[in-house]
Amino acid sequence: MSANKTIWIKSSYSGTDENCVETAAFGAVIGIRDSKEPQVGHIAVAASSWAKLLGGLGR
Repeated sequence: MSANKTIWIKSSYSGTDENCVETAAFGAVIGIRDSKEPQVGHIAVAASSWAKLLGGLGR
């Protein structure tokens, strides 16, 4: 999984704030990183797990 040419996005709720979590899709995996320190790297979770987490947060 290479983050070099990947498009990272953050929530529209973040506005111009740089204290955010960014995500990127890598097929069946979602990368998650800190927008303040992207050079530190990212964690990877299954896209299905990420969808369950977001679905649970919406309740």
